[in-house]
Amino acid sequence: MNQFPQIPIERIAVKVRSKAERHLKEGHPWIFEDSIEKESKPPKTGDLAIIFDRRKNQFLACGLYDMDSPIRIKVLQFRKGRKIDQDWFDEHLALAFKQRQELLSTATNSYRLLYGENDGFPGVICDVYGRNVVIKLYSAAWFPYLEMLLESLKRTIAVDVVVLRLSRNTEASKSRYGFENGSVIFGELENEEVVFEEHGLKFSANLVHGHKTGYFLDHRHNRKQVGAWSKGKDVLDVFAYAGGFSMHALCGGAKRVVSLDISAQALEMAKKNAALNGSFPQHELLVGDAFEQMEALHNEGCTFDLVVVDPPSFAKKASEIPGAIQAYKRLLRLSIPLVRKNGILVFASCSSRIRSEDFFEMIEEIFKSESLVYRCLKKTEHDVDHPIRISEGAYLKCLYAQLL
Repeated sequence: MNQFPQIPIERIAVKVRSKAERHLKEGHPWIFEDSIEKESKPPKTGDLAIIFDRRKNQFLACGLYDMDSPIRIKVLQFRKGRKIDQDWFDEHLALAFKQRQELLSTATNSYRLLYGENDGFPGVICDVYGRNVVIKLYSAAWFPYLEMLLESLKRTIAVDVVVLRLSRNTEASKSRYGFENGSVIFGELENEEVVFEEHGLKFSANLVHGHKTGYFLDHRHNRKQVGAWSKGKDVLDVFAYAGGFSMHALCGGAKRVVSLDISAQALEMAKKNAALNGSFPQHELLVGDAFEQMEALHNEGCTFDLVVVDPPSFAKKASEIPGAIQAYKRLLRLSIPLVRKNGILVFASCSSRIRSEDFFEMIEEIFKSESLVYRCLKKTEHDVDHPIRISEGAYLKCLYAQLL
C-alpha cells in the first residue's frame, strides 16, 4: 500500500463512572461501554477520547474509541497529557524495542515487538521475523494511526516488509477503510513463507496465511529448555503444530521424536522445519486426535523419556473454564503413563482465563490423586518479549515435572 487513506479523527471529552476512574488511576487501559457517563459529542471508531477527572475536571487519560467492542475506549496515555502523534509512537516503540535487547543478544531474530496492552498499544500485536514484520490489529480504532505506527517501525528496527493481519472482528468492522487481511503495507513480499532463527535453529512462517502472525513465538524459552534436556532421549511432542518443541529436541540430540497433531498440514510444516535444520530420520509424524492417539500409544505400551503437552486454549470465555479444567485433567491422566520412570513431563496452558496458581495446583492435585512420586523441576510463564502489565495479559504457564 503506497498511500494510506486520510481518516479524519475527532477529540471527544469524556467522563467515566467512579469505578472506572479508580481503575484508570491504577493504570488499567480498558474503559467498558457501561462505564462511560458523559461524552461531549457522539464518537466514531478511531476518535480520541480525552478523559477528565470527575471532581477536578483535569486530564486523567486518553485513548482510542472502538465502537465495535464492549471495551469502548482503549487507553494509551495516563495522567500526563500528550499528543498521540509521531513523537508518541517513536518514543513508545523505542521503549518496547529496548526491553527486547536481552533476547536479541542470543542467536534469535524473531520476537514480539509489541504485545498489545502490555506494551501500551491495546489491540496491536507486532511480531518480527528477521527483517519481516507482521502487524496484527484486534481493533479497527488503529486504522487512522497505522501510518504513524509504520513510520515508527521503520525508524526503530531494520525492516524490509510489513504485512497487515486483521482479527476476525476487525476484518468485519465497518471502519476498515479498505484495509485487507494479509495485505503488504510496506515493501515487497517475494514469498509468503519466510525463514527466521530461534536460538540458532531455523523455522519458517507464512506471514499471510499462517495461524496468528505465522508462528507461535511465546514458547521460545520452553522449547530451548526441552532441547537442552533431549540428548539421547525418546521424546513425544503432543499438539506439535509446526514442530517447535520437536525441532529443539531433534537438534538437541534426541534419539527419537514423535510429533503428534490433528492437522496433517501442520505436521507437513514440522517436516519442512526439520529439513531447514538437517536430516532427522528419527523424526516421526503422527496425525490424529491427541486424546485418542495418546490412549492408543499407552495401549501399545509406548513410553518416552520426555513428553511435551502444549494444547490450544481450552477456555476463551469464562463459561468454558469448567470444561477446560476437565480437559486438562484428562490430558494429564493420559500423559502420565507415557512417561518412563525418571522421565520428564512438560505440561503447558495458554488459557488466559485459567490463572497460573490454579493451573499448577490442579497438576499437583492430579499427581497426588495418582499417588505419583515426582519432583517439580521448574515452573515458567512468559518470555521477555511477552511482558505482563495487566493481569489479563498473562496466559502462558508451563510445569516441568520429573516422575520418579
